[in-house]
Amino acid sequence: MDNQRIQKRNLIMFPLGTVGRDMVYNLVTSYLLTFVLFTRNLNAAQLSAITAIMVAARIFDALNDPVMGNIIERTRTRWGKFKPWLVIGILTTSLVVYAAFNVKLQGWSFVWFFGIIYFLYSITYTMHDIAYWGMVPALSSDANTRNQLTSRATLFAGIGGMLAAALIPNFTAGDNALGGNAVTAYGLVALGIAILAPLFLAFTVFGVTEQRDYHDEPAPPISFKKIIGTITGNDQLLWISLIFLLQQIGNGIVLSGIGQTYIYVEFGYRGIFFTVFQMLGMAVTGLLMIFYPAISRHMNRKKLMDVLMLVSFIGYIIMLLPGLLLKNGGPAVAGMDLKFLLITLGYMLANFGQYGFYLIMMISIMNTVEYNELKHGTRDEGIVSSLRPFLTKLASALTVAIANITYIVFHILEYTNGIAGYEQMANQGAMTSEEKADAITQLLQGVQNSQSVGLLLVMTVLPCALMFASYVLYKRRYKLDEAEYDRICSELEQGKAEV
Repeated sequence: MDNQRIQKRNLIMFPLGTVGRDMVYNLVTSYLLTFVLFTRNLNAAQLSAITAIMVAARIFDALNDPVMGNIIERTRTRWGKFKPWLVIGILTTSLVVYAAFNVKLQGWSFVWFFGIIYFLYSITYTMHDIAYWGMVPALSSDANTRNQLTSRATLFAGIGGMLAAALIPNFTAGDNALGGNAVTAYGLVALGIAILAPLFLAFTVFGVTEQRDYHDEPAPPISFKKIIGTITGNDQLLWISLIFLLQQIGNGIVLSGIGQTYIYVEFGYRGIFFTVFQMLGMAVTGLLMIFYPAISRHMNRKKLMDVLMLVSFIGYIIMLLPGLLLKNGGPAVAGMDLKFLLITLGYMLANFGQYGFYLIMMISIMNTVEYNELKHGTRDEGIVSSLRPFLTKLASALTVAIANITYIVFHILEYTNGIAGYEQMANQGAMTSEEKADAITQLLQGVQNSQSVGLLLVMTVLPCALMFASYVLYKRRYKLDEAEYDRICSELEQGKAEV
């Protein structure tokens, strides 16, 4: 009975802990670059330097994951091996995030500061992120309970992301901007999230009971030779890694900042537009998360990919054509521009297909474990599972580069610098929020059609092309479909029975 009570409490307290963490993640991943663009006056060289910093830091972050995992594995304290890193990681992350969005520096001084703070964020966030997800096996040895912990934590992570998506754009741009300008608004939003993140994680730290039957011997040091050998010796893992990377790059382009910038220059500098756009796009992924198990029972993965590819293709077409053919200020539906609503509808369909691909890729990566066991005699789950965050972070780094190159090529910096100047003036009291809004509206009227079309093409054609490339490679190169996977598992079971 005591174990059941602990289990029930764990199922409540563990998922609650990640709500604030994912608000932090969404703030930094989706809005830090937007904050920089719309509050700092940057030239092409400075933006290129920031791009290089973000790419290098995210690659470093990806490589740092297995190292942090090994440090946690070797930790022995009276509070366990996970909770000390949860506390240290979330408190330092909150301090770093607050500093990142409240600094007053400009020019190259800001670029140097940004480099230091972004690498610090990579280190501090990894501390609690690896500790949080690594805690799952220590909370229960029951497979069903582990599945519940994982699914609930994923759900609450999505809630944190949705809250951030709903609040951040709405309170940092336009009439609802806190303090009347983006500089003050982002600082206040960062402060709020920096406070909420430790408060939510306290549910996990103080409410969760973990098993502590650790081995007396310390965990062995990481063998990079073993990591490289496992990856390169598994052809199916190599293929699915490339396929997943292409899909993740395409999937991340809209939310790299390009989507938000396009919405601002096309429909006006009001956060509510991007809030609606992003929220509806994310809402459909929740539906897929709920119904995917039922769908997968009636349709194999490759057939499902055919459907998802078609849905996404239609979605990108619906995004592209109104953007090219319709003018702003046309027919309105429910008080909103028809062009905006059609582009949002297209994004919903495109994102539905992309998220379905993501779920299939996740399963496909993990299915290479048994293939590895059949081929080499070892499962190496840790190495295989570490590829997903590595590839996700690498893709995130590349989408940042794509976004910043887009801004430079299509001369978007002229307008973001102008907006940043007005935001700084409003922050210093040199103009009212109403005067700022009028000045920004007038500034954005100068955006050329070729510039907004350039942003639109990058956020539709490029993701669709990358998704199609991953689709073709999956169909041709990934061999571990349901039938083949079942055959491998049967062969492994037979081999164990004979021993």
